[in-house]
Amino acid sequence: MRFGAATRPVRGLMIGLFLAVALAGARQGTAAPAADAPYVPTPDHVVDAMLELGRVGPADYLVDLGCGDGRIVITAAKKLGARGMGVDLDSGLVATARRAAEREGVAGRVSFQANDLFHTDISRATVVTMYLLQSVNLRLRPRLLKELKPGTRIISHDFDLERWQPDARLTVPVPDKVYGPPSSELFLWVVPADASGVWRWQLEVGGAAREYILSLQQEFQMLGGSMMATGRSAAVTGRMRGEEIGFVLTLDIDGRPLRHEFSGRVSGNAIAGWVTVAGGPRLEWRATRASRGRMDTGTGEIGVRVTFQGHDRRVLPAGASLKSYSDPIY
Repeated sequence: MRFGAATRPVRGLMIGLFLAVALAGARQGTAAPAADAPYVPTPDHVVDAMLELGRVGPADYLVDLGCGDGRIVITAAKKLGARGMGVDLDSGLVATARRAAEREGVAGRVSFQANDLFHTDISRATVVTMYLLQSVNLRLRPRLLKELKPGTRIISHDFDLERWQPDARLTVPVPDKVYGPPSSELFLWVVPADASGVWRWQLEVGGAAREYILSLQQEFQMLGGSMMATGRSAAVTGRMRGEEIGFVLTLDIDGRPLRHEFSGRVSGNAIAGWVTVAGGPRLEWRATRASRGRMDTGTGEIGVRVTFQGHDRRVLPAGASLKSYSDPIY
């Protein structure tokens, strides 16, 4: 785990009064001395759960921010065939990680850097893992959204990203945990594409071609806005998952309220996908963005704020493993 100030991560896992002092110091922008912050590694079964939650596989390049002894990157390479990089401010831990990679036979697939995570290039990552203080997470949040490609998975141990709600959440039992409850909270986010703006398309409904105009606002992965068609308007709710988009609306057409369920993939200023209207057959759907908006990433409020019932949350019994999960796009 890495506790740290707004300027850099600092070694360690604090307990009791020291934890409270470190948290308060991080909020004020001060760091606890490294010598007073002993390093405690993430338990192996929590590492496995993090990698499974992120669906890490051979095609992935994993970047671990605050990598410690390198076990997350090494496990991803050895068990799952991934490549990756770990970064840590502690050069001693980085040397330990390099030796461990050699010992486990994965030195050709992973690398480790002694560096400040705020000055580390993360753009190559398809998966990012981190165990950092809340204040560090929040300072990282704009970089994660700006520098990571849509679809990149982010897995955080115990600390979330506040307004950016996770796409999935998992509780893993840790009976001998040295602080807090005897469990670890894991959070997953999928970096969303920016779909905000005005979109136009035509769709044949009720035997006639009708023009649809969608004004879409986006706060992180959550979507809200309004649709105009046949002189009628309707509220829209939905969400992004990487480049995948899904939203629903009920529009009055020819005096009948018809539920529309849209799904597709955003590629630049185009969307291609499918729609069902009033439970009917799937219809092909293509939209073009007429004007761009701007996704709210925590620096301001959007015009429409959408509240969903919550994200996926599951609790693992002791000794169990995560087999699979499936989150609806809307």
